[in-house]
Amino acid sequence: MRFINPKTDFAFKRIFGSEQSREVLIDFLDAVLYGSRGIIADLEILNPWVAPRIRGMKDTYLDVRARLSEGRNVIIEMQILNVEGFEKRILYNAAKTYSSQLRSGADYLDLHPVIALTLTDFVMFESYPRYLSRFVLRERDYLMDYPAEDLELVFVELPKFEKPLEALEGRLEQWLYFIKHAPDLTMIPPNWAAVPVLRQAFELANRVNLEPEELEDLERREIFIADQRNALLKAEKTGFSQGHAEGRKEQALDIARALLDVLDLDTIAAKTGLSIDELQQLRNEAALSKPGEGN
Repeated sequence: MRFINPKTDFAFKRIFGSEQSREVLIDFLDAVLYGSRGIIADLEILNPWVAPRIRGMKDTYLDVRARLSEGRNVIIEMQILNVEGFEKRILYNAAKTYSSQLRSGADYLDLHPVIALTLTDFVMFESYPRYLSRFVLRERDYLMDYPAEDLELVFVELPKFEKPLEALEGRLEQWLYFIKHAPDLTMIPPNWAAVPVLRQAFELANRVNLEPEELEDLERREIFIADQRNALLKAEKTGFSQGHAEGRKEQALDIARALLDVLDLDTIAAKTGLSIDELQQLRNEAALSKPGEGN
C-alpha cells in the first residue's frame, strides 16, 4: 500500500475534512484539544472536501472548518512553509470567523468560541520545547484569564515530535505519527487496524482509493509547494532582505521576477527588499509580456 502525504494541505483536507471523515476528525480533535477524554460528542464539517480541479493554486490554502456539538467553531490548517505574515493570517482568520457569526441585530451573547488549530512542518517557537502550545487572552502581568474565553490559538509543531513507532503513547501521538510518516509506510502499523478511526484514516490516505483526477491535483499541489520551498531557499541563499546594500538592485529584481508565479508579494518583498509598488510594477510588466495578455 502507498499513502498520500497528510502534511500536504490538499491531502490533509481529504483525510480529515471529507464527508466520511466525521469520526476521524472527532477523534483527532478530541486527542489534540482534550487529551482523548471524549469531550467532543459530535461535530459538523462546514466546508467538506470535494475532489476539485484546482488551477492557479498559488493564492490558495485548504483548511478544514467544523462546528462542535456545543457550538464551538474550529479552524484546522496544515502549513508546510513558514512564509512571511503567516502568524498574522492565523490570528486574522480566527478573529474574522469569530466576528462573522454576528448578524445585523444579533446579540453578542450569540457569539460562539473559536479555536484555530494549526499544524506546522516547521518550528515556530524556538525557545518552547513542547510540540503542542495553546494561546488564550490573559492579563499580561498577573496571567489572569479574560472573562470571555472565546479565542484560542493552538499549534502543533511537527518537527518537535520525534517519537518512533514503537514508543508511541496515546492517541495524540498516533495521530501525529500518522501525519508525519504515512507516506513512508507500506502497511497499517500492527494493532492500529483494530482502531476504526485510524483504519479509516489510512483508507482515506490510500492512493488506491483516489480518483485519477485527485491524484493529478495532489501531484500538482506537491509540485507547487516544492516550487515555493525552493523559491524561498533561493532567496535566502542569495541573501536579499530589507536593508541590504545598494548596488544589488538588479539582482533583487531578477529574483523577484522568478518568484512572482509562486509567492505572494508580501513574502517576495520580505525576501528581496523591494517595495510592494515595485513588485506590482514587475507583475504588470510580466502580464503585458505574455502572448494574448494586456491587449
